[in-house]
Amino acid sequence: MAETVGPYGITTSSSHLLASLDPLLREWLPRQRWFAGKGRPVTGFTPVSVTRLLPPEGRLGLYHLLLRVHQPAAIGAPPHPGDCYQLLIGVREALPPRLAPALIGHVDEGPLAGRTVYEALNDPRPAELLLEALRSRARIGRLRFERDPQQEIRDGLVARPVTGEQSNSSVVYGDTFILKLLRRVVPGVNPDLEIPLALAREGCTRVPAPTAWLHAGTSTAAGAEAYLLAVLQPYVHGATDGWELALRERAKGEDFTAEARTLGRATAEVHTALARALPTVTLGHAQLRQLADGMAERLGAATRSVPALRPYAPGLRSAYTALADLAAEGTTWTAQRVHGDLHLGQCLRSPSGDWSLIDFEGEPARPLAERRIPQPPLRDIAGMLRSFDYAAHSGAPPAPDWARACRAAYCRGYAEVTGRDPRGDPVLLRACETDKAVYEVVYEARHRPDWLPVPLSAVRRLASSDPTLARETPT
Repeated sequence: MAETVGPYGITTSSSHLLASLDPLLREWLPRQRWFAGKGRPVTGFTPVSVTRLLPPEGRLGLYHLLLRVHQPAAIGAPPHPGDCYQLLIGVREALPPRLAPALIGHVDEGPLAGRTVYEALNDPRPAELLLEALRSRARIGRLRFERDPQQEIRDGLVARPVTGEQSNSSVVYGDTFILKLLRRVVPGVNPDLEIPLALAREGCTRVPAPTAWLHAGTSTAAGAEAYLLAVLQPYVHGATDGWELALRERAKGEDFTAEARTLGRATAEVHTALARALPTVTLGHAQLRQLADGMAERLGAATRSVPALRPYAPGLRSAYTALADLAAEGTTWTAQRVHGDLHLGQCLRSPSGDWSLIDFEGEPARPLAERRIPQPPLRDIAGMLRSFDYAAHSGAPPAPDWARACRAAYCRGYAEVTGRDPRGDPVLLRACETDKAVYEVVYEARHRPDWLPVPLSAVRRLASSDPTLARETPT
């Protein structure tokens, strides 16, 4: 049985449910790794949808919530309607010890009074219910469970949550599938499903083809809206993500350039397939000026929120000015759909040595429409170059030579497939890498202050007035 709440029809029982959860969620949400509004108090919630998946009267109750979270706007920022988050709330009389880390709190009043609520994705039973709903293409309230009819989903697969820092949440089923549950959701076509489906149609095997996905439809004053909530993909058994592999090899003093070169080839194959599968555009003077202006605007916002960035702003802005100047001279570039947030942690190396690219959501802090705009492929390449730099600074002492060697190998591998070395476009590459480093500064200042020195070290290099240092790419 499902009970759904939207902006125009909040039922009494759902209203009481949310009121009873309100004080618990205000305390619990800001502690979650994927919560974007850290540092600002939660002032309230607006339900987008509430769906009861299991009645709370039994041993286990289960609710699916889409909640818009209200917080004061950041200093200098325009008013914001609030981010929408997806929650899977379990209800039990008491939590077994294995679920203690998932505790949200104990409910004192309302329909769940006396019960304990918790993050249900950490519990195998609710996670397995989601898989069964995808397998059977269930319709529950406003939730729509879809799947590729050509792919089989076996029942009986045991669920286990993926631990570690993530901007979303994941569950592995046996050694067969992995479900990515999006946490901060926005309405519209999400590239995390759109791009892998397009690549599957193109026959690109570097990206796992989606097996199933979950949508929610809601009604607003502007009309119907659809949210992508989760994507199920094949699980690459025995794979290691590129970040863990790079750190391990660096710690052992092992050379990583062969892997970096192969990863460069894999990136190029994905870019080539995307250029075939989805439209490309030519960026002329007007478009490039807009691109440079957008980078400059993001820099301005970043310097207002992170004072440590301000001394470097003039030098960083010169990277965008150089791009605009080159565009004014008539230089053009081709833009296409790209990954949008490419780094070592978004890459998987199988035991056979093959690399796959995953997580095409793009940078979650950027608007969805912006994430779907065609971009120069150098945006992805800049992200990976920054990732090698992060890996080089992750241990003591920092290893800049290791990073330079990996960056060079990655670019060589990319050129072997496309015939174009990314270092052959130093102005655009510097602008993209600068934009990425500025984004990282804001992210780290907000979420992981201990990591802030890593992007700031790149900022110092990129802001240098010395052209050799400012355009530093490995040779």
